Amino acid sequence: MSDQVYALFDTAIGTCAIAWGPRGINAVQLPMGGVTQIRTRMQQRHAGITEAEPTPQVQRVIGRIRALLAGQPDDLSDIELDLDGVSPFQRGVYDIARRIPPGRTLTYGDIAKQLGGVELSREVGQALGRNPCPIVVPCHRVLAAGNKPGGFSANGGVDTKLKMLAIEGAAVNYTPSLFD
Repeated sequence: MSDQVYALFDTAIGTCAIAWGPRGINAVQLPMGGVTQIRTRMQQRHAGITEAEPTPQVQRVIGRIRALLAGQPDDLSDIELDLDGVSPFQRGVYDIARRIPPGRTLTYGDIAKQLGGVELSREVGQALGRNPCPIVVPCHRVLAAGNKPGGFSANGGVDTKLKMLAIEGAAVNYTPSLFD
């Protein structure tokens, strides 16, 4: 068996995947429209990864993700992640994002200020766009200026982000304009 394995699991928003290795969870894949697409994406992102039954520890993480996506608040901040290969800047962004409780949001600018300056907002957005562990690193809780949803790279884009925020009870006062 490979050092890195993954499993599929169903949630309130669709089928997801989770990958882990000896040092913890290292990827979460949000729904992509089908099991075949998720398996393909996992293979593309992680060479040599194999599908396996989740360990008891990973099964507990899956249960917590399912519960969160079913509306039970859980910040998941104690879940051990293996972020090997992630830059120190990205780690800083992810550490701050992991402290955002369910039902709350920050903006890219808020995180940038904590990291040294609002001029880093674009880099914060790029780091969140590369987030290997969405949900556990809750990039969906980070909004653009003016509390607009900003981007979201998961299947369904901003609609998925807004759905996840609604499940968590976050108040996002956003009405799309003709240009969104």
